[in-house]
Amino acid sequence: MRILVVDDEPLARKELSFLIKKSASLDGQEIKLYQAEDIKEAQGILLKYQIDLVFLDISLNEENGFELAYEFKQLNYSPIIIFATAYDEYAVKAFDVGALDYVLKPFEQKRIDQALEKAVKVLDTKQVKPKPAGHDGEMLSIELADRNAVVKKLAIIAAQVADGILTIATAKNKYQTKKTLSWLIKRLPDEEFMQVNRNALVNIEAIKEVQPWFNHTLLLIMSNGDKVQVGRSYRKELTELLEM
Repeated sequence: MRILVVDDEPLARKELSFLIKKSASLDGQEIKLYQAEDIKEAQGILLKYQIDLVFLDISLNEENGFELAYEFKQLNYSPIIIFATAYDEYAVKAFDVGALDYVLKPFEQKRIDQALEKAVKVLDTKQVKPKPAGHDGEMLSIELADRNAVVKKLAIIAAQVADGILTIATAKNKYQTKKTLSWLIKRLPDEEFMQVNRNALVNIEAIKEVQPWFNHTLLLIMSNGDKVQVGRSYRKELTELLEM
């Protein structure tokens, strides 16, 4: 289950994320947890990942959580909405936009457990959706200059573009192709891989070290020794994913 917490207060995001991870209602579930502090950041996550459940605050600095809730209708799928807010006067409006539940601050474990239990039941009743095109299968065919190489997708450690050439690295080999990074991204499971700058993606499980780098960026040392710089706009998502 992929869960997104949207709240402009860092402490509230941290507290709610902790209670979600601790919840007995999610026993046996594989959880991917994401955080956003405003609508723009939430939109970016929703476009990149198919989120199952959103815990959404109503007051987001000068923005309103209902704006994001209405945008869900434009997606090709509808995540479950649970409003998590300090305001009790919007409950009727929340259910009008299709919210599953309405949880008030300060958060309590029991109340979060109840909301998550409802969400699990709803997700269990939904039909299993087919995987997006290009994700089927464990193998990837890479078009090279003189042949096609076939590799296991999860064997890919990192991929980087330089001078119009995409280099795909595994533990033993490096393959160079004129295919684009977006071509590769569409064919890899986003649960395992992450884009870390405009021209690179990495296998999350293959990250060996994270080192500070110039201009407040980070440098990843991969399991095969490759070094990949993390772009500034990608740093926050990576550090939250790695719980740094």
